[in-house]
Amino acid sequence: MSVPCRYAARGCARSIRSGNPFQASKSFLQATTPAIQRRHETTAAANPKISGIVDQISQLTLLETADLVTSLKSRLNIPDLPVGGFAAGPAAAAPAAAEEADEPAPAAQEKTLFSVKLQAFDAGAKAKIIKEVKSLLGLSLVDSKKFVESAPKLMKDSVPKDEAEKIVATMKELGATVVME
Repeated sequence: MSVPCRYAARGCARSIRSGNPFQASKSFLQATTPAIQRRHETTAAANPKISGIVDQISQLTLLETADLVTSLKSRLNIPDLPVGGFAAGPAAAAPAAAEEADEPAPAAQEKTLFSVKLQAFDAGAKAKIIKEVKSLLGLSLVDSKKFVESAPKLMKDSVPKDEAEKIVATMKELGATVVME
């Protein structure tokens, strides 16, 4: 058990026995205060100039401390950076997205990747369509049934043109309405 914990435990036991909680907290503070003072004295003894600055800063109010921080940033040329490291990634990506929006999209560029969407299906061919969806998407039979019944639904995304055309042809043969987008 560490020293402060041991003193706290003793102080709690004394306060329970005596019925005076102030006496226990006073003894706890007397036991731990010398250790805290020793830590501060070692840093103060190292450099008196810095200890004087620390004493002055510790007496400032919150508004005065904020003014101190802004004046130090301006004098030392320290830029304002976001506090969290995770915020830097999306912030850096935002200007790149803005640049892409400024450029006009080339109209002559042919689309190579398509999305295949199941629009509707024949009620009589439902079982065949479920089996085909199961084999195409690798779903279980129950998931395939739920997928087909929740049409219209996106089957596959970013599919090459020739593969998308094959999927559309096989699904139309079975009685489903499928669209390439």
